[in-house]
Order: sequence, then C-alpha cells, then structure tokens
Amino acid sequence: MIDCHTHVLDPDRFPFTADTYRPHAGECGNLEQFLATLDRHQVSHAVVVQPTSGYDRDHRCLLDALQRAGNRICGIARILPQDARDSIGLLDVRGMRGVRIDPVKDGAQVCRHPDFAWLRDALRERGAVLQLQCEGDQLAELLPLLGGDPPRIVIDHCGRPDPARGLSQPGFAATLELGRRGHFVKLSGPFRFSREPFPHADADPYVSALVDAFSAQRCVWASDWPFLRFADAIGYDDAIAFGRRWVGDPDRLDAAARTLFGFDDAPALSAAGRAGARAAR
Repeated sequence: MIDCHTHVLDPDRFPFTADTYRPHAGECGNLEQFLATLDRHQVSHAVVVQPTSGYDRDHRCLLDALQRAGNRICGIARILPQDARDSIGLLDVRGMRGVRIDPVKDGAQVCRHPDFAWLRDALRERGAVLQLQCEGDQLAELLPLLGGDPPRIVIDHCGRPDPARGLSQPGFAATLELGRRGHFVKLSGPFRFSREPFPHADADPYVSALVDAFSAQRCVWASDWPFLRFADAIGYDDAIAFGRRWVGDPDRLDAAARTLFGFDDAPALSAAGRAGARAAR
C-alpha cells in the first residue's frame, strides 16, 4: 500500500518557523515515528509533503527525511511562484518529485503571479508534479491559468468541495474536468471538507464521481498523517477505512501512485515491518 500524502514534523530537531500555525505535540511525528506508523500498517512507500503548518517554506525537516529514509519516501516542495526561479533547485534533490501550490492558504491570487507560468512550465519540462490544494470554487478560477499543456497535476483531498452545493458546483466540476484531461486526484481528507460528523458519509458521492471521472488509474489514496488540526478526531486506521469504503482496498490504487510519483515495485518495509507483514499473513 502506498500513502500519497503525509507530513513529517520534528520540532525537537527542526524548530517551527515564525508566523505559521504551530502544531501541538499530538499533531507532530518525527521520521522514526512516521516510519513506525507505515510499518505498523504495512505501507510500503509514502509521499511526504512540505507542510504549510509549522514549516511553511523551511524545507530542512523534509530534506533530512528524504536523506535518511531513502527510496521509501519521496517529497513535494512548497514553492511560491515569486520565489520559483531561486527555489526550483529544490527539485534537484534526490527523491523530490514536485511542487505544491496552496490557494487554500495563499489565496487564488497565488496563481496570478507573473512567475506562475514560469513555474508551471519548468515543472512540465522536468517531468515533475504540480500539486494543488484548492477548496470551494477556487479550481474553477484557476483552471484557465493551468494552460493547454500543463505538467502532471494532482488535486489534494478530493478537491475539498462543499458537500452542501452538489456535484455541479463550479470548483468540483473543474476537478472532474482535470480527470477527463488525464490528471490525478488524491482520495483523502474527507474530514477537511465534510459537514457531517465521522465517518463523513457526505463525502461519498463526491469520491464516487471522482473515481468515475479519473478512473482507478489516476486516483491515489492518502492518509494525511499526522492529521494536522484533526489529530484528536482521526487516526491512521480511520484513513485506511475511508479508502476501503471508497475503493475496496487502498492498494488497488498503488499502480496510479507509482505512475504519478515514480515509486518502484519493490516493497520498502523496514525489517520490523516485514516481520509484522509476515505475521499478519
């Protein structure tokens, strides 16, 4: 099983930056805790996304994780368009696969910066991924800015639609359009947009529409560990249960994850994780 959206937060070794949301202890997990969590759930590989919370554009914790965890993980950087020409070298680090743009945090105007087109084209030329976190109707506003020949795009957390507005709301319609164009979506984070309590069943019609539009070949599963801002309400087992409810078993989507992020087919469990997997058989 491959987890396509996680974070590593290690404030003991890498203190949080100023002017960001400062996660409490229950929302953090260092690399050792992270790998132990993957082992415990027999997750072979994972994508570690640079978190806006805690670190914003300070990549030291992510770069350390990439160096120490080897091919088991890959990384997604956080680069603002106005910094892109100076920061694009982050993608030369082994294991770095792309860049996350976050209109939820930065506003839709982040993609209207003159250098967004430069960053978009640089990602395409490098074969890198453009990861977008949008909510509501933001993606409908941004769709024309993606151009006619964008890089591979993956949409975070089902596009974060408003469940009260139906499948035809403009932002979700734009998400489905990207599916028809051959891009990718993360089936993850229903707690980030649901209006119902756990188990967030109002997300299900949206996930079903995503699977229809993107197909299992372009949907990936993700936990969103360690569940920033929701750590008191969601656990890893819950995230796996969401995937099972939606697609039968999250590992059905591993081929799409390998296509998008370039993982090889070899299992990457630690020795402890391999022992646990054998015991579970």
